[in-house]
Amino acid sequence: MIFGLPTDGLPVSGFTDSSSSSLENEFMIQFATIPTAADHKGSGVKLAWLRTLKRRMQLDTALGRQMYVKIHILLLFGTNLFCDKSGMTIHWKFLPLLRNFAEIRDFSWGSACLAHLYRTLCRASRYNCKDVDGPLALLCVWAWERLPFLAPVRSQPSFPLACR
Repeated sequence: MIFGLPTDGLPVSGFTDSSSSSLENEFMIQFATIPTAADHKGSGVKLAWLRTLKRRMQLDTALGRQMYVKIHILLLFGTNLFCDKSGMTIHWKFLPLLRNFAEIRDFSWGSACLAHLYRTLCRASRYNCKDVDGPLALLCVWAWERLPFLAPVRSQPSFPLACR
């Protein structure tokens, strides 16, 4: 496992309603706050707003710590695992999957990340595509493991593998 994410478990899937009212409702349920129109773009929530929300989070209760972790997971999704070309937003479709804190670990996040990488590579293979997005760190580390002549030369082995 390159990223250490589970590849077995519940599928990362579900109904996606892209309306602003659904986005606001989900944020109100999970974080007791709603992003303003300036804090989200279409179905994507701006990562800058999530970072601000994370900094303001009170960690003195179990619920506050859970909300903090959920925001951190969303930021991880938006910057590494399910990132888009802009690098500035994360689709809020993942929020319902984070609703039950105890079940977050039960999802097959590794499979979803790999599927996202495959989809972005497929899109990147189109003749009119100019950019590629997705978890490119996963692709690089995989290439370093399978094609060692591409990997950086290190005198001391290091772990995790992505640190090479």
